[in-house]
Amino acid sequence: MKGVELYENGAFLVGGSIAEKGSKAPDEAREGTMAYKIMRSHDTGVDRDKMRIKFDALISHDITYVGIIQTARGSGLKEFPLPYAMTNCHNSLCAVGGTINEDDHVFGLSAAKKYGGIYVPANQAVIHQYAREMMSGCGRMILGSDSHTRYGALGTMGVGEGGPELVKQLLKNTYDVNAPEVVLVYLEGAPRSGVGPQDVAIALVGATFKTGFVKNRVLEFTGPGVASLSMDFRIGIDVMTTETTCLSSIWHTDEKVKEFYDIHGRPDDFAEMAPDDGAYYDRVIKINLSEIECMIAMPFHPSNAYTVHELQHNAADILRQIEKDAAEQFGTKVKFSLTDKLVDGKLMVDQGVIAGCSGGMFENICAAAAILDGADIGDGYFNLSVYPSSTPINLALVRGGVQAKLMEAGAVFKPCFCGPCFGAGDVPSNSGLSIRHTTRNFPNREGSKPGEGQLSGPEQGCAYGRHRCGDTRL
Repeated sequence: MKGVELYENGAFLVGGSIAEKGSKAPDEAREGTMAYKIMRSHDTGVDRDKMRIKFDALISHDITYVGIIQTARGSGLKEFPLPYAMTNCHNSLCAVGGTINEDDHVFGLSAAKKYGGIYVPANQAVIHQYAREMMSGCGRMILGSDSHTRYGALGTMGVGEGGPELVKQLLKNTYDVNAPEVVLVYLEGAPRSGVGPQDVAIALVGATFKTGFVKNRVLEFTGPGVASLSMDFRIGIDVMTTETTCLSSIWHTDEKVKEFYDIHGRPDDFAEMAPDDGAYYDRVIKINLSEIECMIAMPFHPSNAYTVHELQHNAADILRQIEKDAAEQFGTKVKFSLTDKLVDGKLMVDQGVIAGCSGGMFENICAAAAILDGADIGDGYFNLSVYPSSTPINLALVRGGVQAKLMEAGAVFKPCFCGPCFGAGDVPSNSGLSIRHTTRNFPNREGSKPGEGQLSGPEQGCAYGRHRCGDTRL
């Protein structure tokens, strides 16, 4: 993958540069990584190879918190022993099952009042943006019952796990994990105009996922290229590290991180964080941000990565391969065609979505507004929906006139809701092709049901200047 280089051999970080040798043995020098300094401060065990971690806070959404709390309550829970936030950003749009969604919300509110938790009403924030704005802190660890629990850009190690692990924390037990390897992600250069965080993330996922290069390891981001990235840009990359199959992530912190905490009224939650000189890493990923191109992840995985130029020049071959892969994966019951989306050599898309913990960031939506300023999305089948990731972001978009620009172009603004990312909002038509700035493009993630013969094609992209105004063609 252009701009991304992988090195399986271990290395040291000496004087801010990658070196083959250091002054300490690897096992000792690994303790100097940011990841190990944070994990050791939360490790209650005595075996250095078997960590027994207690987290600083927990967070869940309304698909998972009911079962977690009921299980903990059935096991003797009397109060939440640590901050536990319950957001309502998954089961807040649809009304499947009658009153059950709102019943879950009432349960969450009552549990927060009874056990001392934090309740975030529906349509106020997506789970991860709430954690960024209200719960993160340099050196902290947060456990969430959602796959994309990643707050490394803010100096916080986030781990996404299933509900039972949160139950264990509520019952004052530990998160037990073998001491993980740490992978250095060394950033150099600066992104070119039009290249956004999703482009960097897709390039990273495309380079690492299929071989399991970082599986169950911690990604540690540092290097001179970090300084060139805004906080929204860093967060946009960081949240997508889930798709590499890593365990967690952490970034060195600087004045931009400090400014983030100042803006959100939490200056005391900032601390300077950096790896020790001579820290050891088990593997290395070098990313030259200057070489990253505009990327797109084709169905049906974020690692199915191409540059936009590759897609433009070889669209027919790429689409035929996806059709072939779909036939092998879903069989003859599903009839799925993408090649008919080619019109005069251009790939026509039916829908656009900007949403969630990856796409619903302030800068990303501002970039989309700049692209569409003075233009429109047309009056055909194509439609564009925008879901800001929190009410503070939405208010900033309103006050700055950004929302008005997008609405004048024909975009529709929706609540702060995760829905399109997992198939509960803006479901495209059968055999539709949807371009999305969300975290995943798995089958079913856009709401189709392959088992019932329904399938749509979700593509992942970025809103940093890829498309021409008023043109739905790639």
